[in-house]
Amino acid sequence: MKIKTTIAALSLLSAVSFGASAAQLVNAEQSENLQSAGTITLSGVAGAPMDIRQQLSQKADRQGASAYRVVEARNDDTWHVTAELYK
Repeated sequence: MKIKTTIAALSLLSAVSFGASAAQLVNAEQSENLQSAGTITLSGVAGAPMDIRQQLSQKADRQGASAYRVVEARNDDTWHVTAELYK
């Protein structure tokens, strides 16, 4: 249940724009027509869900992705998040 709540919190932040950040957070339905380009992981990161979303977006940008979808998120003092990338 905690993972679902965390993913929901990250998804809600998709309405927030990060200016220079090009990679966008998408949900499962939005990703259906996108081409998968691998995965990225953040581990041992402290901060609010908004901070994690920004870091995921920046990491996805560096990998050349236009979008990403959170597939796993845990917070046990620090965050561990896995996201699938899309071209």
